[in-house]
Amino acid sequence: MLLRAITIGLAAVVLVHVLRYRRRMMALRTADHARLPTGPDGIILGAEPIVLPGSASHAVLVVHGFADTTQSVRALAEHLHRVHGWTVHAPLLPGHGRTLADFDASSSVQWRAHVREAYAALKSTHTTVALIGLSMGGALATLEAANDPSLPALVLLVPYLTPPARAERLAPLATLINLVNPYLAAGSREQSIFDPAARAKALGYGGSPPVRVRDLVTVAHDARFAAADVVAPTLLMHSRTDYRIPFVLATTHAGLYERAIAREQIWLDGCGHVITVDFGCQRVFAATANWLARYAGPPVAAREQVS
Repeated sequence: MLLRAITIGLAAVVLVHVLRYRRRMMALRTADHARLPTGPDGIILGAEPIVLPGSASHAVLVVHGFADTTQSVRALAEHLHRVHGWTVHAPLLPGHGRTLADFDASSSVQWRAHVREAYAALKSTHTTVALIGLSMGGALATLEAANDPSLPALVLLVPYLTPPARAERLAPLATLINLVNPYLAAGSREQSIFDPAARAKALGYGGSPPVRVRDLVTVAHDARFAAADVVAPTLLMHSRTDYRIPFVLATTHAGLYERAIAREQIWLDGCGHVITVDFGCQRVFAATANWLARYAGPPVAAREQVS
């Protein structure tokens, strides 16, 4: 009788946990879907992949960050295309820019493969292809750059290469934590983007599954080691007031690219993590365009065509 009572009690505890777990999971999914409605293709409105045909010879692949969308790099992509004539492709990473359930089902293996395929596709149609990555996109771009000594230019915008201590502690326990908590709350939007107008347009998720955060940490670790194999001229831009990649961590990043033909690190003030949409983003655009022009060459013919 005692064993039966214990068994029934444990079953009841498990059932209550499952019901609460599902309730929390569905509540966040419902809230995110209400805030981020999707179109007929299942993609959040405004988060679609960006394809801007310009130069027939010069193209750039722009990779967005973790739990974010192409909205965060759209203004940069349009600047490079409209003002400088580049062909620009900013793919939407698997699981991103869709529902939280889609994000749950994705993985870093898929993210890496998607970037690799997008980069190869551009290289098959253009003689000069550069890489730009924002946050985790910077880590993914680094992984590609490490495998391509012919890459003419690499631009890393707040690259996520050194996870903070909290993320490092979470990663080994992610599977266990995921059994208890379906989603970890997203970071502070106010600290991520200082500009309230830009913050209101952001399309990032309101939470992340612990196992996807583990994927993020894994990508960062792999990119940190791969950085030593990058030979392309590399520009890094960081914000001194970035809470996701604190100043003390960011100061180590340029040194990781020890074999790069050229290296430069630019520091921004008065903005948060998503420097492509925040205060001072025009400086980011200008510095990026200048670096590409210096090392990949300006797509002059394309600029003449679009002018």
